[in-house]
Amino acid sequence: MITSVFKKSTLLNFSLVVFLILFFDFIYQIQDLAWSNSAVLVFKKTAIGIVILASALITNFISKRNGLSKDSAYSILFFLLLLLFFPTLYDNINLVFANFFILLAFRRLISLQSQKASKEKIFDASLWIFVAALFHFWCILYLVLVFISIISHVSGDYRNWLLPFIAFFAIAIIFALYSLIFNADAIGYITNGIETNFSIDYFTNIYQNAALSIYATVSLFFVISMLMTLSSRPLLLHASFKKIIIAFLIAVVIYVISAHKSNDLLVFTIAPLAMMATGHIEMPQLKLNQELALGVLILCSLFAFFAQL
Repeated sequence: MITSVFKKSTLLNFSLVVFLILFFDFIYQIQDLAWSNSAVLVFKKTAIGIVILASALITNFISKRNGLSKDSAYSILFFLLLLLFFPTLYDNINLVFANFFILLAFRRLISLQSQKASKEKIFDASLWIFVAALFHFWCILYLVLVFISIISHVSGDYRNWLLPFIAFFAIAIIFALYSLIFNADAIGYITNGIETNFSIDYFTNIYQNAALSIYATVSLFFVISMLMTLSSRPLLLHASFKKIIIAFLIAVVIYVISAHKSNDLLVFTIAPLAMMATGHIEMPQLKLNQELALGVLILCSLFAFFAQL
């Protein structure tokens, strides 16, 4: 029954998911209303909610615009369910903004398969990745996906290989000017961002550990499903699905190597995993299997969210 509701992308079910994203944001924020006494914090909380919502909409747009999903609302639904595993994201403005800019880059790289305006797309994607790196340095690893996309689609023109470097110098100049105007410690900021930490011992309670364990299990299930069914999917979309898998793997690497580790760092896995989950749920299969997969994920998401409040 649940799968039937979201099988078609209608204004009703689309609006329902948007409402739920904002509703769970509200539920998390009212746990401590100290922020409401500061106009700056109110603006910050509002900005985080809007950017998270925009990220969900971009994820849904990428899936539908590039034929990665049918005319359904599954992508935005899965984005919501995966987001619930990490409620503290509603406080982490840097990671929320970094993920938003990575999604803007990913949108351009996925659409590169049309080979229209290739140079603009490569430059835009590189630019957004460098902007994301200003919020979380290790987002720079997504440049790997840029060069993979160039190899896959437009490797013949040498100018395409130069565009990421031009984007780098553009952002570097803007960042340097910002540092000079506002007297910011640019070197210290970069040095702090480039730190690594491979230990995973940051949990403050067992529920964070449980949320990570469940999320890892869910991720493994959908990644394996995508890998096993890739050959049966339309050949035209193989490159796009491979980019989704690579984007997910890069996100995992970012989580593993980043300093100041927390579950929030897995935010970069949410969009690619939502697309893979959509691909799984839309495969021809017994309706019972679809309902079971979605039902279990809903229960796990709600448990993880409320347990961590």
